[in-house]
Amino acid sequence: MGSMQVNGAATAASSASSWQSQQSQSAAREKTKEDPSLTIYEMMKDAKEKADATRDKFNSIKPKPRYGDAPMEAYARLARARRPAEVNAAAGYARRQIARLRAAKQTDPDNAKRIQASINQLQKAVQRAGKKNRELEREKIAQERQKKLIQEKRSREARRQKQELLRKQAMRRLRESGYLREAEVDNRMQAHIAAVDMELREQARRLADSIQPSMESVAKQYAADSAAMALPEEAPAPSGGEINLQA
Repeated sequence: MGSMQVNGAATAASSASSWQSQQSQSAAREKTKEDPSLTIYEMMKDAKEKADATRDKFNSIKPKPRYGDAPMEAYARLARARRPAEVNAAAGYARRQIARLRAAKQTDPDNAKRIQASINQLQKAVQRAGKKNRELEREKIAQERQKKLIQEKRSREARRQKQELLRKQAMRRLRESGYLREAEVDNRMQAHIAAVDMELREQARRLADSIQPSMESVAKQYAADSAAMALPEEAPAPSGGEINLQA
């Protein structure tokens, strides 16, 4: 009977010691999990914040490209032109800007649509410059004819010729101012489209970040795996102190 009491006490003591050991190892494992995970998470978070701050600072100081200015300048030069040489100079400016924007389209794919819209406007400016040269040539012929009518003392026909010439010149100037307004409207529209596209890309990026595992969960999982590999396996509970019923 006394032997059974001794064996029972030894078993209880051994169980209590095993429980305490398990609790101590569990607490150590939890502590090991928490400390490294917090350290790694803070490092990753700090690195991300620094990267975001650097990107925002770079974007704030980087000059915004103004691709829509080139067509408006080309049309302004075309409207001011009074002689074929000035018209050709405006067309040459438009061609140079087309070459520049085609190169920019390769290096700035985010604004490819807006750049192409400006190229299209500049190509139309080149075509309209050719049309203006033909109109100026016809106006010159009309002026020479008017002078000839005056010399021939055909004043009535000369006045009619002058009125027709003034009407055509007014229509041409009105059309040229319309070209400039068209470029301005297209520039504002392209700026709005570019802003919408940028907002959509930002929303897509945020959605992708929300779907991916968070830095915290990845860091904690990494720390947990590292802690599990670092700690020794739990020792089995001692088998001594059992009651031998056959004794």
